[in-house]
Amino acid sequence: MSEPLERKEKVAVILFNLGGPDSLKAIKPFLFNLFYDPAIMSLKNPLRWIVAKIISGKRVPIAREIYQKIGGKSPILEHTQAQAKALENKLNEEGDTEYACFISMRYWHPFSHETVKQVGNYKPDRIILLPLYPHYSITTVGTSLIDWNKNAQSAGLDMPFRAIRDYAQAEGYIEAHVSLIEQAREKLEHPENYRILYSAHGLPKKIIDAGDPYCEQVELTCQAIQEKLGHPDHVVCFQSRSGPLQWVEPYTDDEIKRAGEQGKSIIIVPVAFVSEHSETLVELDMEYRELAKETGVKDYIRIAAIGCHDSYISALAKLTRDAFK
Repeated sequence: MSEPLERKEKVAVILFNLGGPDSLKAIKPFLFNLFYDPAIMSLKNPLRWIVAKIISGKRVPIAREIYQKIGGKSPILEHTQAQAKALENKLNEEGDTEYACFISMRYWHPFSHETVKQVGNYKPDRIILLPLYPHYSITTVGTSLIDWNKNAQSAGLDMPFRAIRDYAQAEGYIEAHVSLIEQAREKLEHPENYRILYSAHGLPKKIIDAGDPYCEQVELTCQAIQEKLGHPDHVVCFQSRSGPLQWVEPYTDDEIKRAGEQGKSIIIVPVAFVSEHSETLVELDMEYRELAKETGVKDYIRIAAIGCHDSYISALAKLTRDAFK
């Protein structure tokens, strides 16, 4: 009589991302959820609720115009689902552990309280919390972890877990960028005089001044890429600022203008974005491309977000496998 097969250990991998409206009707509640987050708006209630209502209402027309340009919704969920599938396949290629990937969005479906139920039904032995933000900030990774932990505790999801806070210099993450930049260099019509702009999502300066490590980690990523590329002409810059606060500098649009004035070509790298969404598809591809044309930039080549690049997925797999070591 054959002995029963030993049950594989089950590990749930939770991929955190921002989320985005899945229809034009979802824009207003999505924006409210964003601005109501205390990590984004550090006001006490009821004032935070009131201010979030006002700001989200005012932003709807602008946001609607943006999302109408890319099909009436954010593509971030579909991109994240593709990354989750690729990572799950990579993790399950070998070994005696069964991995299942789940998605938890911060400001739109699937919310963490929805994903917690799915994970509970899966009954894992262990859980890995893996942000699709390579750089730690309280406004991204921090708030996602806080929100997840609150809902996991409420649901009694008490199995052992590990949280990966950042991976700014993970080898495969760096390699994915290097590979895409090298491919882009071959497309330059004026390769003798180009600048690489590493464009990351900006943050209000007061958040960085309070000790948030985001900008420092973005710099570490760009240094690691530069060491492999060996191209000295590069700038780390920041996009997507809004509101009256001072944001971290230099600004990406200012750097595009400066490159144009100097007669340079640009390779622009969305270094902190791992999937396509409005900041890449509208801001970089449409608005900044037009700005580059107006200001005399010779070539303007935008690197794709690394998405399901095999090197990046391999890096996430290694982080996952190593999390409990």
